[in-house]
Amino acid sequence: MKMVALRDLTMEELVQKKRELNEEMFNLNMRRTLKELDNPLKLRTIRRDIAKIETILTEDKLSIRKILDAPVSILDLNQSKGSEGKTEKTE
Repeated sequence: MKMVALRDLTMEELVQKKRELNEEMFNLNMRRTLKELDNPLKLRTIRRDIAKIETILTEDKLSIRKILDAPVSILDLNQSKGSEGKTEKTE
């Protein structure tokens, strides 16, 4: 995931994303111990994504670069864009 995309997320979304990635990392590590993984590079990308999120959270904590507190999350905007073009016509 790109840093620009991560910086657009709110604090809650970052924490949620980090939790999801940690769960996925745990599951992949468990599968790796039992058998060979289909895509072992997935572990590296997940580990790096977690590090990116932790960097953003630490920057906010140390007041290096604040996370913007948007009243509407980016994820909600993506969902609403999909429903804007759909209008029902009744006659």
